[in-house]
Amino acid sequence: MSTEELPPRESMEFDVVIVGAGPSGLSAAIRLKQINADLNVVVVEKGSEVGAHILSGAVIDPAGLDKLIPDWREDSDCPLKTQVKDDRFYWMTAGGAIKLPGFMMPPLMDNHHCYIGSLGNVCRWLARKAEALGVEIYPGFAAAEVLYDDEGKVKGIATGDMGVGRDGKPKDSFTRGMELLGKYTLFAEGARGSLTKQLIAKFSLDANSEPAKFGIGLKEVWQIDPAKHQKGMIQHSFGWPLDLKTGGGSFLYHYDDNLVAVGFVVHLNYDDPYLSPFDEFQRFKTHPSIRGTFEGAKRLAYGARAITEGGYQSVPKLSFPGGALIGCAAGFVNVPRIKGVHNAMGTGMLAAEHVAAALAADRANDELIDYENAWRSSPVGKDLFLVRNVKPLWSKFGTVLGVALGGFDMWFNTLFGTSLFGTQSHAKPDRSTLDPAKSHAPKNYPKPDGKISFDKLSSVFLSNTNHEEDQPIHLRVADMNLQKTSEHDVFAGPSNRYCPAGVYEWVEEGASPRYQINAQNCVHCKTCDVKDPNGNITWVPPEGGGGPNYEAM
Repeated sequence: MSTEELPPRESMEFDVVIVGAGPSGLSAAIRLKQINADLNVVVVEKGSEVGAHILSGAVIDPAGLDKLIPDWREDSDCPLKTQVKDDRFYWMTAGGAIKLPGFMMPPLMDNHHCYIGSLGNVCRWLARKAEALGVEIYPGFAAAEVLYDDEGKVKGIATGDMGVGRDGKPKDSFTRGMELLGKYTLFAEGARGSLTKQLIAKFSLDANSEPAKFGIGLKEVWQIDPAKHQKGMIQHSFGWPLDLKTGGGSFLYHYDDNLVAVGFVVHLNYDDPYLSPFDEFQRFKTHPSIRGTFEGAKRLAYGARAITEGGYQSVPKLSFPGGALIGCAAGFVNVPRIKGVHNAMGTGMLAAEHVAAALAADRANDELIDYENAWRSSPVGKDLFLVRNVKPLWSKFGTVLGVALGGFDMWFNTLFGTSLFGTQSHAKPDRSTLDPAKSHAPKNYPKPDGKISFDKLSSVFLSNTNHEEDQPIHLRVADMNLQKTSEHDVFAGPSNRYCPAGVYEWVEEGASPRYQINAQNCVHCKTCDVKDPNGNITWVPPEGGGGPNYEAM
């Protein structure tokens, strides 16, 4: 059935439409209603429920919460209960862990005022706050299309059609998507949002910014022996198991009732096509200083997500006719602090304040240029400006010298308000950094033991990932021949390794290998959309409600 033959969509009108029920989208919704309780605000969320697709470390800087809900600490329903008490940083070698003295760390790296918890549960709590104020939240509906008026201004979004078969034809259960129309639309899709990509391209929002940069973050939640639990202790590390030119590191957070969040981040500008972030994560847990924490423990959850890492110089223009980008959709993560929640909330509130002012002045569907002009002088801009050179210095000079120079630059910025390095460039996008396979040797990763280390499929099982199998594949390969001649023949099929969920396989069938896409495994991390060496894979939303169902990530 062609687009012309489909029944028309029903539409609903709002003052503000928000795409994504993460910390930025919910903060924007709450702030709008705080300013004007009569505003009609809707939030659309592709996950089956609020929090289902949320994954973060998470050690949360409470700056955003303090501004949005000042009395949150007195709210017994707020899930953030564990404050950081012990903050450690390690350089890892294959056999040891060297603790870095606290006095070496720049003051902005201090975490003692922060809280440990599940960002998914924080979002569930924020959603209840938003609904109590009258915000409408529609989980299970994926924003699949940006809608424009006759002048090319954004006028809202359309949710995806439901009940479409693998062949692209409507099934008996077919239901047309809805049009949600707004005077302004805020896009809070998180890292590598599908509609955000389209908006950046259509309005050339990245014309004056550095290339976007990303990492992949992998996380597990364990329940450990109470005798080993150190509530409020967090540690970060860099070094082993990564080599000295591959950026990344780990986190280990003790919180709540004998829970430990363990995670691993690999910067996606790595050059070795044989590297597997998932397997590096599994190796990390076997380190002599780490393994004991998890012996006899129970693994409860697993997930993965792309992380924005470009920082200050990679943030695109935020405003365009009819709407704006907020949160990680635009890339406000503070890379050395491994924190983005406070900035996501900050930009959500900042955008809401400018939207509310525009609506009060009877404006609609124009450009919120004052929001674009305000963010750099806001706490978010100041936070990112201080650390703007850490990632590019690490990328240019490797882990040892690069991290040392980045630390020096943070100290110099903190003490003198300027940098000896100016503002460094990110050089090129992550898809362009892989070397041909002939430049590297295959890696023989240890076989998982099923106790400390695991395989991908058993891990995906813990993510509660589910997709309706009879639906179009939401991982679009533009040119399958290019995938064979380049991704396979030149780069030895890195998608099989960079994907943390076993989605991609090259199945050897005689002289002609077949590219198999196990879309039902996809945890919506969007790494393939970033790292495919030809930019040949595009992630688009599947049916609303599909994907992971994280309970407390």
